[in-house]
Amino acid sequence: MKKCSLMKNVWIFVLAGLALFTVQSMVFAADPAVPAAPKLSNDDCAKCHSKPPADIAANGRKHKTEIGCQDCHNGHPPTNRKIIPLCSQCHEGKAHYKLAACMSCHKNPHTPLNITFGNNVTDPCVTCHAGQIVKLRDNKSKHTALNCSFCHNTHGKIPLCTQCHKTHYTEQTTADCKKCHQAHMPKNVAYNDKTPSKDCAACHKKAYDLLTASKFKHSKLACVACHQAKHKMVPQCQSCHGNRHPAAMMAQFPKCGTCHSIAHDLNNLSTAPAAAVAAPPSAKKTKKK
Repeated sequence: MKKCSLMKNVWIFVLAGLALFTVQSMVFAADPAVPAAPKLSNDDCAKCHSKPPADIAANGRKHKTEIGCQDCHNGHPPTNRKIIPLCSQCHEGKAHYKLAACMSCHKNPHTPLNITFGNNVTDPCVTCHAGQIVKLRDNKSKHTALNCSFCHNTHGKIPLCTQCHKTHYTEQTTADCKKCHQAHMPKNVAYNDKTPSKDCAACHKKAYDLLTASKFKHSKLACVACHQAKHKMVPQCQSCHGNRHPAAMMAQFPKCGTCHSIAHDLNNLSTAPAAAVAAPPSAKKTKKK
């Protein structure tokens, strides 16, 4: 009987001690004077890991401006051994983020857009740059057959046209090329009304030489004054000159060049092909009796 009473007292003492410990723990937790566990900063991480912070500082892009080390790396060994995050932990909601093997292009997550490609990469590019591939496929040219990385072998690189193409004239630069050509639809040549005639002359030298040697008003005009906005656009003479001659004459000679030669060598009749001038409709040939 005494033994049972003793055991009962022991249990009461143990339970009372546990209750007191629990209460004290709650009091200490609520007490602001008790210091909380220190929170690590990015500077603390950099004390041991110098290269990743240096990479991020140089080329981190949004990894530099919008997140810190612990937004990606949750914990530290030995407490947490899985500290390398999946890209999908943050990047989701776009077709590009569904691609497999992110690290095949984004080889260093601390410099995420420092990307170098091989020569045969297209599909990953178009998940972000769909508009450019539409231009290439809808406007067929030799560029259409190339993979994106043939020209853009580093992400964000805009190559010089002269990397592949010879210039039309010696002083021509890539900026000059872009006055008329778009890289993703190069055969759709279009230009503005400030384009100098020397740019046209690089390919159309004969026409340019004839025009500048002419003694008539056309020689004072820039090429784009007549060939407006779109390459190979040939205007009708009437678009500037209207119907300058009577309808009967225009009906008999519908082509202005019959009398006026070509627009680049206007009124130089000595070089114009001889035109057979028809007799007026009212003139009737009389038969000899």
